[in-house]
Amino acid sequence: MEHRTHPTVDDIYMALSPGIPTLSKTTVYNTLKLLSEHGAAHTLTIDERNICYDANVSPHAHFLCKCCGKIYDMEVGEFVSKPSESLEGHKICEIHHYYKGICKQCAQEERLDNITTIN
Repeated sequence: MEHRTHPTVDDIYMALSPGIPTLSKTTVYNTLKLLSEHGAAHTLTIDERNICYDANVSPHAHFLCKCCGKIYDMEVGEFVSKPSESLEGHKICEIHHYYKGICKQCAQEERLDNITTIN
């Protein structure tokens, strides 16, 4: 919860296993599944290659940089943001707002690379 990252099971396992030598990936999977089922974490499928997890369960969107692969939290705009709300008569149970593109840092580095190649 203190880290604002969106880790995979492998990320969590690698971070915890040095301090907990008996930890298994199955335990990490099962714990994340339980946390997700009880609303204490969200499962993110923004990255087609990895399932990521988010401890921030407040309404917000996610942005995936197609260059560096980092996932950023973004504020929710003026649209349905709470699962209990309805949309055209439909009861909303889950909401996923995903954006994909190039993050600010990668865009700046790309511009610097372009300037270097021009000169």
